Amino acid sequence: MDRRNFIKSTAAASTVALVSPDSLFDFSSKIDKVKVGIVGCGMRGQVHLDELLKRNDVEVVGIAEPDQRMIDRSNKIFAKHNKKPVEYFKGLDGYKKLYKNKEMHAVIIATPWEFHAEQTIAAMNAGKIVGLEVCGAMNLQECWDYVDTYEKTKVPVFMMENVCYRRDVMAVMNMVRKGMFGQIVHGQGGYQHDLRNVLFNDGKQPYGGGVEFGDKGFSEAAWRTNHYVKRNAELYPTHGLGPIGTMMDVNRGNRITHLTSMASQQAGLTDYIVKNGGVDHPNAKVKFKQGDIVQTMLKCENGETILLTHDTSLQRPYNLGFRIQGTDGIWQDIGSGGFSQGFIYFEDEMKHSHKWASSEDHLKTYDHPYWKKYETQAEGAGHGGMDFFLMNDFIECIKANKEFPFDVYDLATWYAVTPLSEKSIEGNGTSQEMPDFTRGKYKTRKPVFGTEDYGF
Repeated sequence: MDRRNFIKSTAAASTVALVSPDSLFDFSSKIDKVKVGIVGCGMRGQVHLDELLKRNDVEVVGIAEPDQRMIDRSNKIFAKHNKKPVEYFKGLDGYKKLYKNKEMHAVIIATPWEFHAEQTIAAMNAGKIVGLEVCGAMNLQECWDYVDTYEKTKVPVFMMENVCYRRDVMAVMNMVRKGMFGQIVHGQGGYQHDLRNVLFNDGKQPYGGGVEFGDKGFSEAAWRTNHYVKRNAELYPTHGLGPIGTMMDVNRGNRITHLTSMASQQAGLTDYIVKNGGVDHPNAKVKFKQGDIVQTMLKCENGETILLTHDTSLQRPYNLGFRIQGTDGIWQDIGSGGFSQGFIYFEDEMKHSHKWASSEDHLKTYDHPYWKKYETQAEGAGHGGMDFFLMNDFIECIKANKEFPFDVYDLATWYAVTPLSEKSIEGNGTSQEMPDFTRGKYKTRKPVFGTEDYGF
């Protein structure tokens, strides 16, 4: 069977094929074992490595990682699974050597945000399918570069937003798909997570123990904190926008048209440094540009609004602040995730009581079939099982030649929120137009994630 006919036959089982016949990715034969490389094996990359090594349909073939400490940690994960470590490619350009592996089908990129664009575009040009970790773009042009490179190479990208797979979120999405909330009007989400011990450490351990960052920091403190020094934006939009945008069919019959952002003053990071390192510590004099609270309001073509909140520099419990509201009902997330960590209200069902009910009974009843099917396999996976589903979709979509639930157009749209919010804040809340990265295709693209027959 020739390559074109093979792709057509594998696509028959799904609505849209992952890989088109004119792709640089060579899908000339069925893939039973996906050969994967990893770019960036820091703390997040190690979670992906652990998930990959659990599977018998995956072979990890190489890792690009410049930090020997992270290599040592990764080797322990190989030992945990009784597997031999693979070849490591060191240096900031090690990924270029990894991409020369002709046997490698796909690559997962989990590096500092400023490297995402060049590493992803290079992978697509090398014919490697990409799983890209979350963040926001450095500038708007990067978003167009992702799209233009995909449309030139036809090599797909999977936007690895794990919160879309959170069990309570998927149950609510199931209820949205069934029309239980009526016409959806508004949604909220964000990144409300105290990251102070991520942004600062002692240069030896990844979390806490000191107030160092940059050259004296370790892990994310070595690079992530610098974004708080140099930028003032919705730095991490996808945790909130991914789930809510999916429920509103953004890029699949709907689109975001414009946004506006505002930021509070900065006080939390300086306060943390002074309390934990002293008023005379050099970092106490650093001028952080990032506001402690950044709120971004997005408007959709179909009329809905979405409110995102970035809140990572102050003391607070973890809560992503989800809310979905329609003409017939409302759900509001009040905790750290879970069926009981929310309030719900349906006016007719609750006899106009105007009183919240626990979301637990409803979410158990409408637990998504995908979670029911793989609940056992997801036990012990990162982020309460979410990371199993994330990796499972990445691998199974490649094997089945089935389109990713979150693709390059979602990547560009979600990532674009960061530079657009930055510009809005600089302009004292001025409205910023969201480009249509699909170039009109959103009008006919169909929802994929969470539909009735979704899953493998």
